[in-house]
Amino acid sequence: MESSLIIVLVAAGIIVGLGQGLLGVGGAFIMVPVMVAVFDHMGWGTDVAVKTAFGTSLLVIFPAAIATTIAHQRMKAIRWKAAIVMGIAGAAGSLLGATLTTRVIGGEIMKIAFGAVVILAGIRLLTAKPMESRSTPRESPPLWVVFGFLVGMLSGLLGAGGGILMVPVLVVVLKFRMHQAVATSAAVMVFTSGAGALGYFINGLHVSGLHDGSLGYFSLTAWLCLAPTSIAMTQAGTWVAHRLSGRALRAVFVIVMVVVGLRMLGAF
Repeated sequence: MESSLIIVLVAAGIIVGLGQGLLGVGGAFIMVPVMVAVFDHMGWGTDVAVKTAFGTSLLVIFPAAIATTIAHQRMKAIRWKAAIVMGIAGAAGSLLGATLTTRVIGGEIMKIAFGAVVILAGIRLLTAKPMESRSTPRESPPLWVVFGFLVGMLSGLLGAGGGILMVPVLVVVLKFRMHQAVATSAAVMVFTSGAGALGYFINGLHVSGLHDGSLGYFSLTAWLCLAPTSIAMTQAGTWVAHRLSGRALRAVFVIVMVVVGLRMLGAF
C-alpha cells in the first residue's frame, strides 16, 4: 500500500477515535467511505471494496468500543440493563446482517444504502423534540430487544457498530438523555461490532478474488492503520463529550451524519 494511503487511513483512525468517545458511534461513517476510496484507488472492484470496508470497520470498532465503554463507565453514564439486553439482541441481528451482505446483497447497493440510512437517521435526530433534563428513560425490555435486533441487523448489513442508529433510537424513542444515550450506545456496540465482524470473517474465508493482506473480508493493513490510533483517541473523545451540552452533542452528530451520507451517495 502506498505511503500516502497509509497516512490517510491513520488520520481517519484519529478522527474515528474522537468520534467514538465524543458521539458514542463506532466511526464507520468515517472509516467506510475512506476505506472504499482507498480500495478503489488500489483498483479493487466495488463489491469487494465495500464488503472489505464493512468487515474491517467492524473489526476496528470492536476494541475501540471496549475502550470507550470503560471510559464512560468511569463517568457512571451507562444504563447497563438496557445495554446488555439490546446488546445480546443486537449481536444476533448483526450476525444475520453480515451474512446477508456477504452472501446475498451486492456491494454497490449497500454503498447507496449506507449513505441513505446515515442521512435519514441524522434528519430524524435533528427534527426530534429536544429532551428535557428531567425526562425519564423508558424501562421496556421488549422494546429494547426489538430495537436492539433491528439496529444490530442494520449494523451487520452496513458494517457499522450501530451507534449511528442506536443513539437516535435511544434519544427519540426510548427517551434517554443525550449523554446516557452516547454512553449506552458504546456498550451496545461491543456486542454488535463483535458479532458483525465474526460474520464478515466467516463468510469471507473461502471467497476467491480477495487481495493480498486480506483475511476473509478483513484488510489487515487497513486495520493496523486504523485500530491503534482510534483506540488511543477514544479517551480524548470521551473527555470532550462530558464537557459539552446535550444540544451541542446533537448538533455535531447531525452535521457529521449528513455530510458523510451525501459523500457515500456520490456528492462532493
